Amino acid sequence: MVPVKKHSKCRKRKRRSHHALTPATLASCPKCRKAKLPHCACENCGYVNPKLTLPVKRKEEAA
Repeated sequence: MVPVKKHSKCRKRKRRSHHALTPATLASCPKCRKAKLPHCACENCGYVNPKLTLPVKRKEEAA
C-alpha cells in the first residue's frame, strides 16, 4: 500500500519531538561530595546509606 498523501516534514518532526535524549541526572555523595547516580553506590568512596558502605577497589596508576 502506498500513502495517499505525503506527510510534511513539520508533521514528522512534531511526532518525533519527544524522542530527544536527556542527560543523566547526577546527585552529590553526602560523604565525599563527588557526583554519583541517585540511588546507587558512590564510585569514589562506596557510600550507599548510613548503615552500608561498600568496599571500593582503587586502580593503581602505572608509572
